[in-house]
Amino acid sequence: MDGHVLVAHQPAYLPWPGYFSRLIGAGELVLLDHVQFAERGWQNRNHIRGNAGPVRLTVPVRRHFGQSIADTRIADGAWAGRHWRSLAQTYARAPYWPELRQTLEAVYRTPWTHLAGLNEALLRVMLDAFGLPLPMVRTSELAPAGRQTDMLIDLCRTRSATRLRVGTGAPAYLDFGRLAEHAITVEVATYSHPEYGTAPGWRPGLSALDLLLHEGPNALSVLRAGARTETKVFA
Repeated sequence: MDGHVLVAHQPAYLPWPGYFSRLIGAGELVLLDHVQFAERGWQNRNHIRGNAGPVRLTVPVRRHFGQSIADTRIADGAWAGRHWRSLAQTYARAPYWPELRQTLEAVYRTPWTHLAGLNEALLRVMLDAFGLPLPMVRTSELAPAGRQTDMLIDLCRTRSATRLRVGTGAPAYLDFGRLAEHAITVEVATYSHPEYGTAPGWRPGLSALDLLLHEGPNALSVLRAGARTETKVFA
């Protein structure tokens, strides 16, 4: 483990490239699965390429007020066949479909009961394909103390991190004074969606799986080209 940078993400379903670009140079991915499941978030849905525009794939889940991502159960098994058919039909001619097809199919043929397990398995496939074979740890196992800033401070302590890498929305809720008290530096990561490939239908915001299937070994270079990290200094 890097021991210096903490990157903590909710476990998303087939997430966009910016999700992975934040992990460049990190030593592990901390999956925030003990936090509340978001009804309209990206934990159970994302977009793939389509002839008439992006196509949304949604994993149906059982909803209970206040449930954590770790406790969120998948509603039925029919979704997996639908998603697999959509992926196969969309990407059968993508240059690197043959390299990932078998591994992806194994995930979609597994009878998942919980969303977090499915997402972690897909993240593992995608991280390895990007050449970012990072270990993953779930916060439901770490049981960090506190909420928001205090939770992240506790995670930095337990993961021996001195830098916290966050997305552009984080400064709105982080307490930078508290972070400074604990000698934690904040890095804000952004991603600019470089266009790639020659096939029609590319749009910003597609799942990073699209990038992997069209660019293969070059996918990490595309991530690097679109990634920016700025260290924030707050008085």
